[in-house]
Amino acid sequence: MPTVLRIGSYRFFFYSNENEEPPHIHVRRDDREAKFWLDPVALGANWGFGARELRKVRGMVAAHRDELLQAWNDYFGE
Repeated sequence: MPTVLRIGSYRFFFYSNENEEPPHIHVRRDDREAKFWLDPVALGANWGFGARELRKVRGMVAAHRDELLQAWNDYFGE
């Protein structure tokens, strides 16, 4: 479960067995988690984030999209 980025209490990571799916990132804070597709940035799933916080997290994913996508490609291969 490689961690790619940390912003405050948010951890951005992917599971090492998800290479069959399109590029995406999981974001976790406490017991909440969301999954965002990276190309284009879109919510894939949400487990516990409220709408307001989810918008904030989506903004962080969008702001770091290139870095997150590069980490995905470096790990899984392009």
